[in-house]
This record gives sequence, C-alpha cells and structure tokens, in this order.
Amino acid sequence: MSAREEILARIRTALIDRPAPAPVPRDYRRGGGAGDVDLFVERVEDYRATVHRTDAQSVAATITSALAARGITRVVVPDGFPDDWLPQIELVREPVDVTTLDDVSAVITTCRVAIAETGTIVLDAGPGMGPRALTLVPDYHLVVVTADQVRALVPDAVAALDATRPLTWISGPSATSDIELQRVEGVHGPRTLDVVLSA
Repeated sequence: MSAREEILARIRTALIDRPAPAPVPRDYRRGGGAGDVDLFVERVEDYRATVHRTDAQSVAATITSALAARGITRVVVPDGFPDDWLPQIELVREPVDVTTLDDVSAVITTCRVAIAETGTIVLDAGPGMGPRALTLVPDYHLVVVTADQVRALVPDAVAALDATRPLTWISGPSATSDIELQRVEGVHGPRTLDVVLSA
C-alpha cells in the first residue's frame, strides 16, 4: 500500500459514521452559444480596458493606431500572429527572454475565446498567443478578438477550450486592492489592456 492509499484509507475510516454528502446541483446556466458582442465590449470597458472596433480588413491599421496613441514604438510578437495583422512599427519576434520582455514592455497577441457575460479573454499559448510569460511580464498588452470567438457564457467558453493547455484568463488590466481597498494596477500582469475587436 502506498502512502497516498494509506492516508485516503485513514480518511475514509474517520468519516465512516458521517452522513453521505448531498448531491451537487448541476442546474446552472449553460449552452448560451454565440455571445453578444456589444455586451462583451461593455464588460471589457467596465474593467478599464480600451476596445477598438474594426473590420477584418483594417485590423493592422487599427493595431498600429492604438499603439501610436500609447506612444509604443516596439512590440513583442509571438509566433503564429497573422502577418496580415502586423502593425507598422518595430517588431521583436519570439522567442524572447524576460529581460527583453521587460525592456520592450509591450506585446500583441491573438486569443482562443472571449466571454460576453464576463468580459473575459482566454489565451491558451497557441499560435499568435505565445507562452504565458509573454502576456504577464510586459506592462502593455494588445489582444485581437474576432467576433466569432465571443461566446455567451463561461460554460460555452470552457466547452471550446482544451483543458490540457496552459490557460490564461484575462478580465481587464491586472489589478489588486490592498487592505485599505486602494486599487493598484500592473501588480501581476499588464497595467494597460487594449482589445482590437474585429467584426
């Protein structure tokens, strides 16, 4: 018998006189399907992120404009980011080390899925998204979301994801509050989040 099996056997013995736990209710909402893009935009903006709406032909120009408005002249680009969407500024290609990420301090990525109800964007380290450090170290993150990636509810997004991949769930710029409820941004991720939403 392994140590694990022994510990679990002791727990079962200790709990033998306890009543069986009640069944877990599974009547929560699910199956909302495609998400309301306007609701997604409203929720993302509520998190203090900036949304730039555009059409499929103007993604690169919109990214270039958003970066210029922030004064960003260099940006890290992960492998697999669509060439048609590349901005007209200096590009730093992956792979990059943490020092370079910190020095450039800006990254652009795609995403796997977005959630209308929560305004959440999910990355899974696939093409155009890069490893998790790519979006957690820089101070600025611009993510491109296409309208067909927006799902209604969290269960819809989960159904579209591969649970074996490293998932990063983003709900606005990184922020936390101290004991006096003072909001501090950029503590454990980007301080600034721009979303380019392509219809």
